[in-house]
Amino acid sequence: MPALRLSMRQIRELFRLKFGSLLPTSDRQIAAQLGVARSTVAEYLERAHVAGLSWPLPPDLSDAELEERLFARPNIRPGARRRPEPDWAAMHRELKRPGVTLMILWEEYRAAHPDGYGYSRFCELYREFEARLAPSMRQPHLAGDKVFVDYSGKTLPIRDPATGAVRPAQLFIAVLGASNYTYAEATWTQTLPDWIGAHVRMLEAFQGCPRLIVPDNLKSGVLKASFYDPELNRSYAHMAHAYSVGILPARPRRPRDKAKVEAGVRIAQYFILGRLRNLPFFSLAEANGAIDRVLEDLNTRPQRRLGLSRRELFEQLDRPALRPLPDTPYEYAEWKLVRVGPDYHVEVAGFYYSVPAALIRQQIDARLTATTVEFFHRGQRVAAHARRHGGERHSTVPEHMPAAHRRYAEWSPERFERDAGDLGPNTVALIRAILASRPHPEQGFRTCRGVLKLFRGPNRARAEAVSARALEIGATTADSIASILRNNLDRVRSTARPEAPALDHANIRGSRYFH
Repeated sequence: MPALRLSMRQIRELFRLKFGSLLPTSDRQIAAQLGVARSTVAEYLERAHVAGLSWPLPPDLSDAELEERLFARPNIRPGARRRPEPDWAAMHRELKRPGVTLMILWEEYRAAHPDGYGYSRFCELYREFEARLAPSMRQPHLAGDKVFVDYSGKTLPIRDPATGAVRPAQLFIAVLGASNYTYAEATWTQTLPDWIGAHVRMLEAFQGCPRLIVPDNLKSGVLKASFYDPELNRSYAHMAHAYSVGILPARPRRPRDKAKVEAGVRIAQYFILGRLRNLPFFSLAEANGAIDRVLEDLNTRPQRRLGLSRRELFEQLDRPALRPLPDTPYEYAEWKLVRVGPDYHVEVAGFYYSVPAALIRQQIDARLTATTVEFFHRGQRVAAHARRHGGERHSTVPEHMPAAHRRYAEWSPERFERDAGDLGPNTVALIRAILASRPHPEQGFRTCRGVLKLFRGPNRARAEAVSARALEIGATTADSIASILRNNLDRVRSTARPEAPALDHANIRGSRYFH
């Protein structure tokens, strides 16, 4: 093989410049025009001489026949029957299956064709076939092993039907390594909720999980890009754990790590954005419906070199190797590091949630979903609340309170009236009178508690008598009611004098005098 392999177009141009020009052209001039070394020109002219080629070349001489005559091995006569040729595209597909090697494929080939190529020549011919594939195809990707994900740099415009304002939507692209099967969708942003949501929908579309996800170092997923120890966003890592997949960020400044998805992004841009460029969209759902239809065409179209579509390769290679999805889809959750306030509540998005009072002033982890807020301390869940989006700003679990706070939190007018009802109607009336005598009912809670505590000793009849006496004289403080008990005033008849009758005398003028 020559040091530099020229294309068939360059070879024909070389022969035309050398033999078809009226004026003689030197090897140096030909090399300058073709942009190759003079030794390369001399080598191809020598091959043409050995192959018995003359100018002009026969008009029916195809590129394949010209290549055969120029590069035939010395011990094989031009036009002689070649050895049985393997189906290199099929070999390429088989190599993506776990455990399959070129040695295994060669042994199977020789079993079917005993007079076929030796192992070294077999490998050499396969590498030549592989070199003719797209650069991203030359990487060895096993079935079900990796999916490459990234956002396209191009956006899809979506118009608000009410205002006419145009908002750009981001294009998420995912490509499976073995089959090139492509998934795409539009999201409003590249932020963490959209990034993780796109992953969840991607895995549902694949109906299975690969072993690894290979993202670029997008800030939403990778907090710190590093050649050796990349630091993942905690929510992204939890999503991967839920699906039992690994995250392997592409190494910084290593474009070949993400060549598959970059090739997929280019194809998606041509195939999706190019075909949808003149269509107006008025919602994200409408845009994604159009993307799905274009993707179906992309994935079912045969690939030129391999002869099979992406979907056919996906069904043959990737789908059988993917691991099953979990029973329940992953729910997006955001993690935050928070500090417990002195009132044993934690502020999250403008609302306050209680945690055990023993954690006051400590740092804990908060996990937020659309419906729940959970708190963790040293890996253990210590509190969980329904997430609030409006209404009362505080969510307090009684068990989280200190004992004194818990008792006070249980006080209410209904609570005191219920306890008084166990003693009798006079006691209920007294409690109501105490609460009504304060500008705010809460100001009478301590008095009510004190009065009910006084009535623990006396029997029910005595408590009712004391309450009746207190109501009679308007006593609404704990001290005055305690005095009634201490001095047995409930047993003393009232000494209030009846109202005296009006005097009737001739010298006393009545009301009629003033009319």
